[in-house]
Amino acid sequence: MAKSCKVNQDACIGCGMCISLAEGVFDFNGDGKAENVLGAIPEELEGAVDEAAASCPAQAIEVE
Repeated sequence: MAKSCKVNQDACIGCGMCISLAEGVFDFNGDGKAENVLGAIPEELEGAVDEAAASCPAQAIEVE
């Protein structure tokens, strides 16, 4: 089963770490905060998403 993730918009500080680590999965929204733009995470990007979640300074990324 494919993983999914979401970014807690209240916690996100908009630093862009996740966008750098998991390019194509995350992007900035109109409020300058990161969001998942893919929905389900392709298997080949799961490691990058896990790293982005672990590296998020605000702990704003939930991987399911």
